[in-house]
Amino acid sequence: MKLEHLPQEFELARPVLQTIEQAGYEAYFVGGSVRDTILGKTIHDVDIATSAYPNEIKSLFKRTVDTGIEHGTVMILDHGTGYETTTFRSESTYTDFRRPDQVTFVRSLTEDLKRRDFTINALAMRENGEIIDLFDGLADLQNKQIRAVGNAQERFHEDALRMMRAVRFASQLDFTIVPDTLAAITAHAQLLAKIAVERTQVELIKLLMGQTPQRGLTDMLTTGLWQYCPDFAAHESALQSLADRLTQGVSSETAVWTLLTTQFALSPTAVTPFMKHWKTSNQMINAVQTTSKTATLLAQGDLDDWHLYQCGRELISEANEVAVVLGAPDRLASLTDRLAALPIQRKKELAVTGRDLMQAGIQPGPQLGAILEDLEYRVVTGAVANEKSALVAQATQS
Repeated sequence: MKLEHLPQEFELARPVLQTIEQAGYEAYFVGGSVRDTILGKTIHDVDIATSAYPNEIKSLFKRTVDTGIEHGTVMILDHGTGYETTTFRSESTYTDFRRPDQVTFVRSLTEDLKRRDFTINALAMRENGEIIDLFDGLADLQNKQIRAVGNAQERFHEDALRMMRAVRFASQLDFTIVPDTLAAITAHAQLLAKIAVERTQVELIKLLMGQTPQRGLTDMLTTGLWQYCPDFAAHESALQSLADRLTQGVSSETAVWTLLTTQFALSPTAVTPFMKHWKTSNQMINAVQTTSKTATLLAQGDLDDWHLYQCGRELISEANEVAVVLGAPDRLASLTDRLAALPIQRKKELAVTGRDLMQAGIQPGPQLGAILEDLEYRVVTGAVANEKSALVAQATQS
């Protein structure tokens, strides 16, 4: 197979491959960019695999960065673009189920491709668009199948994260995991517990943002992978319910965590430890505390102005999105209109400051902060006008 019309990202990178080849080495485009080009999807990063060793690559190009030279990866900087270029390699045993004990640089493309996870990711492309397919990856793309390269059990024993990648690809690509690969995931699901949570988190987020998350969630449930995700063990029925009705992926990481915390019916106090176990940022935890509460209220009925204000225009879309998944009507347009009509959009728009209140005779301290919060609430709910004189008068009466 030869692709006649390559995306611009490949066209711009062709001189890099040509330079390597003119020096007597092999070089190919590899990985997801090749797969997605064949599928007609937009590509992002362009990765290169080569028979040249890192020091040989560095001698061919003026500007390089040692991004992972111990594993054979050098970043070639060409006209402002970086291309990760990795030497063909073979790998030894994986005693920790995550990283090879030893990496050996080789000159063989076959040796390099056979260590990859799935056949659809083991495709290589020459700079002229010719596809090298050693493991029937093209047939699996045609049949919309996810199949491990070689022995599936060996691939998952090497890197247990590949199991989460399989269910993530099922969601992202709307592909089916073939029976022997699915069976190998089932047999090795417990190894996921040995993978860093941060790596599992990336795959889970991509799964729930994929085009058919039902596939990925169903495969997680079928294989038992879900049991080895932080704090999932008590929520099998909730995950099954989600798998039954999540017909399309959510739009953002915030929406992912909002969906899970509301689907699991976590209390406000339970949201924080759940998300900390998943190693999310404090900023994300704070956002989800708000969106989870808002989505739950929307699913139960409607929001009053105060809760709408607390959510704000930055987060209301995600809260509404999750509420719709939970069975609520889509109210985004009306919620956005209501937000715009509120007297203030954020606290700094309050027409009075702490300094103003102190000048009116109110002593500094916790009481001052409490009065400002009360004024903010009263303005949002329409109990007092957002005018300095009215607010000062209200504050001095408190």
